[in-house]
Amino acid sequence: MSHPTSPGTMDHPGNLYVIAAPSGAGKSSLVKALLAQDPRLQLSVSHTTRAPRGQEQNGREYYFVSPAAFDAMVQANAFVEWAHVHSHRYGTSRQAIEEKIVAGADIVLEIDFQGAMQIKRLFPHAATIFILPPSWDELRARLEKRGEDAAEVIALRLQNAAEEMAQAHNFDFVIINDLFERALADLQLVIQAQRLRYPAQRRARAETFQALHLP
Repeated sequence: MSHPTSPGTMDHPGNLYVIAAPSGAGKSSLVKALLAQDPRLQLSVSHTTRAPRGQEQNGREYYFVSPAAFDAMVQANAFVEWAHVHSHRYGTSRQAIEEKIVAGADIVLEIDFQGAMQIKRLFPHAATIFILPPSWDELRARLEKRGEDAAEVIALRLQNAAEEMAQAHNFDFVIINDLFERALADLQLVIQAQRLRYPAQRRARAETFQALHLP
């Protein structure tokens, strides 16, 4: 169950990109490569109650906090969205989003589909992007190859994936991660296309629009 808050709609100068995917679809790898190639993008780091996996570091992939600390942030209305995902909680800091996009930064949010829909309601200018695997067999193979989860956990992730992918039609863009390079190129196209939309250009190039007497 997700729990949105309401920071209000802002006509902000920065762009907000919300990327979601089922576990194992390759979202994190694509986002990492995207950030490495586009210095204008900044990753918004979410808070989570789960423990770090593999080489994850606090403050880089996530802010890893205790359930009690997460509860305190919820009570303080510190999240623009938070949700239960795979028996853990994840949340997006209100301050992290609002301050950066007001300052004109292009922000990438890597969150679950519940949070993505909440963010879209709160920030209508946001571009929502869903990453799909090419097949069920490939998704299972990727989860098993990671070697991080027990068989029952993988089974749960596949079950959840079915529910998550059923929401893909609610997103603005869908990218199928079959060949990594092609999926990355598609993602880059979405990023640039959003920057060229009329409202985004009007915000980013306000002086030009004013000089040309455009609304």
